[in-house]
Amino acid sequence: MFVCLCHGVSDKTIRKLVVEEGITDIRGLKKCTALGSQCGKCVRPAKEIINEFAKDLFKQAS
Repeated sequence: MFVCLCHGVSDKTIRKLVVEEGITDIRGLKKCTALGSQCGKCVRPAKEIINEFAKDLFKQAS
């Protein structure tokens, strides 16, 4: 599913960046993608994806 329609950033891309780059917040995501730089409607859903995925990832690790 596309989270950022303006720049074509998908939920899969966000999850991949969380795992591979250790992204844990929107600031880190913006450094790797153009997410949130145009209309900004994607920032809240992207933040939710990062938080949920990171929480699940850390549960598996412990």
